[in-house]
Amino acid sequence: MFQRGAFPLCPTDNGLIFMPLTFDLPLSSQLSEVDMILHKATDEILHVELSNFSDPFNKITYSSRMQELQRYIEVHPDLCVIDPLNNIKPVLDRLEIQQILLGLEALKPKGCIIRGPYFLKVGNFNEANLVQKLYEAKLSLPCIVKPQVACGVSDAHKMAIIFDVEDLKNLDVPLPAIIQTCWKLSVLKLQEYVDHSSTLYKFYSLGEKIFYAVKKSTPNRSILMNLRQGVGPLVFDSLRSLPIANESRHHLDGKSSDNKNKDLNFELVQNAANWLRRVLNLSIFGFDVVVEDKSGDHVIVDVNYLPSFKEVPDDIAIPAFWEAIKNKYENSKNPIS
Repeated sequence: MFQRGAFPLCPTDNGLIFMPLTFDLPLSSQLSEVDMILHKATDEILHVELSNFSDPFNKITYSSRMQELQRYIEVHPDLCVIDPLNNIKPVLDRLEIQQILLGLEALKPKGCIIRGPYFLKVGNFNEANLVQKLYEAKLSLPCIVKPQVACGVSDAHKMAIIFDVEDLKNLDVPLPAIIQTCWKLSVLKLQEYVDHSSTLYKFYSLGEKIFYAVKKSTPNRSILMNLRQGVGPLVFDSLRSLPIANESRHHLDGKSSDNKNKDLNFELVQNAANWLRRVLNLSIFGFDVVVEDKSGDHVIVDVNYLPSFKEVPDDIAIPAFWEAIKNKYENSKNPIS
């Protein structure tokens, strides 16, 4: 966002002025002049520690400069922060996000539903009763295996697609791990989708405004079978190693003439975005949605904090970004009772 001119030093149309912080000078003298703090603490994580298999994160270690900022925030509780560090913790833990997404059932939409993917947490890929657990979790093959820690560690994006239960044996993915229905592949069980790649909808929530882009995602099953290079799981880095198309199309408030969006229920996803914003108490976040072909289920497969919005044009994303920040500040000073 910095390269796109989202943080101008001169006043924006809605009266914002951005001031970069330097840690070469005392924070107190700099922050005495500001009304709010905007950060992306997820880029400042050095280490994430899991206390044990059943508990959430025990400790998140930030960089020294982020720790300094954190101390300042703690002694100035009235300072508006976008967003509080405790609020972003759920997006660091894939298991916690999965459990939060279970609450989408409360929306009770008519027609198709929106939900998180079926999942199972495992601590040992060689468990004797793992097959039974997969069945009880409504998981069918192929499945995708993800580390529980979503960011802040070097192998947070190391994942695997398994095509057979035997693929789980001695699988080289960090534990604890989450096994999910392979949301990008399950539609390819149907014959008519064998020769088509999957479609991913990247949603962005900027305050109360919702944007999305349509992207090419994981290729079809026949390509993945070739990528396996023999028997075994397909291990990859989700940030870079799977082949995807570069094509994307942006949309505002669900308006689109693209036929490929005919299966997307924008109102359904918008309601879910508003629900997520309230539950997570985040001002700016993103999430990925796929539409399961057979059922029409809309499945939220990923949630992240302060995304780049690179698929949304500057003249749309940046004003909405500024508006979300201004509204957050005004609401913090005049909270709704």
